[in-house]
Amino acid sequence: MSKAETGRLCVGVDLHKTQFTICALNEDGEYLLEKQYPTKEEGYSEFAREMHRFEEQGCSIELAVETTGNARFFKNRMESEFFAVKVVNTNRFKVITMSTKKTDANDAATLAYYLMKDMLPEAHLCSQTSEEIRRLLKTRSVLVQSMVKIKNQIHGMMLGYGIETKAAQLQSKRKRQELINDLEDHNFSAYTAPSLKVMLKILDDLSAEIKGIEKLLEEMVASNEDVALLMTVPGIGINTATVIAAYTAELERFEGNYKKFASYVGIIPSVHNSNETTHYGRITKHGPQELRTAFVQAALGMIRLTNVSSEWRIIKEYQRRKGDKGSGRAIIALARKITRIVFVMLSKREGFNPALMRCEEAIQQTA
Repeated sequence: MSKAETGRLCVGVDLHKTQFTICALNEDGEYLLEKQYPTKEEGYSEFAREMHRFEEQGCSIELAVETTGNARFFKNRMESEFFAVKVVNTNRFKVITMSTKKTDANDAATLAYYLMKDMLPEAHLCSQTSEEIRRLLKTRSVLVQSMVKIKNQIHGMMLGYGIETKAAQLQSKRKRQELINDLEDHNFSAYTAPSLKVMLKILDDLSAEIKGIEKLLEEMVASNEDVALLMTVPGIGINTATVIAAYTAELERFEGNYKKFASYVGIIPSVHNSNETTHYGRITKHGPQELRTAFVQAALGMIRLTNVSSEWRIIKEYQRRKGDKGSGRAIIALARKITRIVFVMLSKREGFNPALMRCEEAIQQTA
């Protein structure tokens, strides 16, 4: 195979947990290789050797792989071999998911074909540091959800014995002991109180683990400028700031366009346009759920700080909308405004300016 006959080699990779299938096309659309490898070091090494042999024959290697749980590892592994790797945004590339012939080989061939045509939408992969912060945040979220489930289980169990409980009764050791005493005083079976003790111990263990993760997160973002800027916004604490910073790093990819950023967050309303009729529906929710939740929490935090924010234009608009549309829609609308404020702050590298919240100039600054 001569150098003139090869040139650019486009390789589609259908990546799974235990194996990956590849399909390689040359510039004439000819299938030069179709093969399956295990997702182990020997599989990656064998695939890399095959690609290097094509390089020796004059090929320029380009790889395309869809976003999966191990796509980052695959990308890093192949880039260590000096191959160009494009990670494909699956939300914007529906050809494979809508295919009537859904096989690994066909999916790999489809990726290779559209890579050859330069028609693959590329996904953005965050930095390794941001990825590690996100994983810690998700771990914390799972633990918090587990705590909520355990607490609900306790409330339900106590209610089943005719004892009504409140959230505050699970917060201190003294009040927890009072719950145990209530069960023992009511002469229920000998197994009732031990069951409650087990669940309370799980709560203590989960609480300790959450505090440990929060300490690690604080250490990781101690010198993070984005977190420091975000915490100048009333209502945004370190946890919320850390989430927003982790998902909005490398803001330049939005090219200074707030609409692109809002679309990424998924907090803009869906639009249905037909002829002269335009209907705005629910928010798209296309972006990371953790990021949208963080902006909603920021909105709730700002609402609670009435001594600081009660005279701000965005809070007055929230109160008016709450009366017209209900609290749910009003909170989302406020979260969307905070999204714009945060975008401007991080773009301009400026802290929150409360003076702008009291005048028309605030709208102009965030337009």
